[in-house]
Amino acid sequence: MTVHYEVDGSVATVRLDRPEVFNALNRETLIAIRDSFVRASADHRVGVVVLTGTGERAFSTGADLDEQQAFLDRPNDYWDWMSRFIEAIESIKDCAKPVVARLNGMVVGGGNELNIVCDLAIAADDIIFRHVGPSRGSLPSGGATQWMSLLVGDRRAREIILMNRPFSAQQAVEWGWINRAVPRADLDAAVADYCTELLAKMPEIVRATRVQLNLWKNLSWGMSIQMAREWLTIHAASAEVAEGLASFHEKRPPDYERLRTSIDSAGTESEPTAERLDQEIHDA
Repeated sequence: MTVHYEVDGSVATVRLDRPEVFNALNRETLIAIRDSFVRASADHRVGVVVLTGTGERAFSTGADLDEQQAFLDRPNDYWDWMSRFIEAIESIKDCAKPVVARLNGMVVGGGNELNIVCDLAIAADDIIFRHVGPSRGSLPSGGATQWMSLLVGDRRAREIILMNRPFSAQQAVEWGWINRAVPRADLDAAVADYCTELLAKMPEIVRATRVQLNLWKNLSWGMSIQMAREWLTIHAASAEVAEGLASFHEKRPPDYERLRTSIDSAGTESEPTAERLDQEIHDA
């Protein structure tokens, strides 16, 4: 089981449980996230949902790289993986109950996209936030490119997504990325306080209010996510993805200059000529 779902009183908790891989998101996990939030939406006992991860090292670091490695050989399988990711994100966004992110560890890439789709977020004050897509071969289009600017403003969103620097929990609070950062020992109490306040509200009005608050999220998401899935599927077997995965496994920086040089020299060394084509046909 990669995701645990439990209800205590009126609070449901969805807990990612793959600590050995920093709660990375494989297909099974994405399906379990979706099913958990559908379950919470349908349960009238539940008034608020908490999304968190197991352990203290990571909330989630995004896509499972071993699974992504397989897409180099079967890139069209990425389309299905991305479909499951879309369903997981939408199940949180469209949940009938408010969702609080309990950020217990690193919040990276797709893990941040899980964070920013939630209504509220409280972090342990010793964690870091980061996007690494342009550094490691992925387009951060499952919420980050659509929604970060809504939270922190356009220039800050570009710094986060393009520069790929780590950010502290304190910086995330200052920028409006999350609501609060508290000492780790106080994290559960702070989350419980939020849940208590949310439960002291009228459930139908809260549900309708979330729909209204999601206007801009829905607009930007609906205009971009389907095309992002198509582009990511085509790109899943690209040289950039291959280099990003190889450099990660080999624990070295990606060779950005080689990638840039290969684009610059594309077609100059192997441009087919009529003579060469004739020779290849003859040889065949």
